Amino acid sequence: MLIFGTSTKMLQLAMLNLLCNFCGNPAAHSLRKRVTKFSLFFIPLFPIAPAKHYLQCTFCGGASEVTKENAEQLLAQGGGGPQPGGPQPDHGAPQPGQGQLPPQGNPYAGQQPQGQTPQGFGPPPQNPYQS
Repeated sequence: MLIFGTSTKMLQLAMLNLLCNFCGNPAAHSLRKRVTKFSLFFIPLFPIAPAKHYLQCTFCGGASEVTKENAEQLLAQGGGGPQPGGPQPDHGAPQPGQGQLPPQGNPYAGQQPQGQTPQGFGPPPQNPYQS
């Protein structure tokens, strides 16, 4: 008796920051590749269909199919991070002739909401249930 069939795997290639065509928000998009393989005794052996590439918005969940060429172009534009064993980016001081990058992180860190004072400053808050 032979047990055969197909198996499909979704491989995440990159996370890209793009403007979504569905919701219009600038959000992270997952670039994924779907591969379908022939399986014999539950062991995937060889691909039986060409791989398909998809972009999915992490904000609204909208997904669209992209061509292989477009997927490779998106990877080349900045989707692929540093590869293990490959050249690593220089995180030291900027070299002469290079511009300074803006600071990263939360731009609102350390700021208090309007109308509130930080703890330890100003009058203590009033308890409305105390007379």
